[in-house]
Amino acid sequence: MQITATELEILKQLWQQAPQTGRELHDRLAITFGWSYSSTRKTLERMVDKGLLQQQTVGNQNSFTAQVDKISTLAALTADFARRVLELPDPLPLAMFADSKILSSSEQAALQQQLSQLQDEADSADAAYHSGDAVGGKANGANDV
Repeated sequence: MQITATELEILKQLWQQAPQTGRELHDRLAITFGWSYSSTRKTLERMVDKGLLQQQTVGNQNSFTAQVDKISTLAALTADFARRVLELPDPLPLAMFADSKILSSSEQAALQQQLSQLQDEADSADAAYHSGDAVGGKANGANDV
């Protein structure tokens, strides 16, 4: 699932403190994004629909909590960035996260573990794909003769 930059900012707010009302989130993000309250509300609704947030209504207030795990989400985003943008074959080193304002040292270690696991899964999928190509190529060549 692709997470937009604005969705990530909302998730980061909720990972720090949850639940939060739509108004609380808007007040924290309005300066950064220059949004109207209706834009914030629409983004929150879209995130609920995507399964990123859970919404609870108490009286006339809607409060929100993150439905996606912080470490798993950051690992997936980081691995995607490293692979797609930087074209790195291996996960980013733990030192890249040393000065993070949103990750504790234990979360950094958990993130590194998740990144390694994602790399292992990608390597396995890549190996299976390439072995399938070799087998498929031989079968196709045999059928063409």
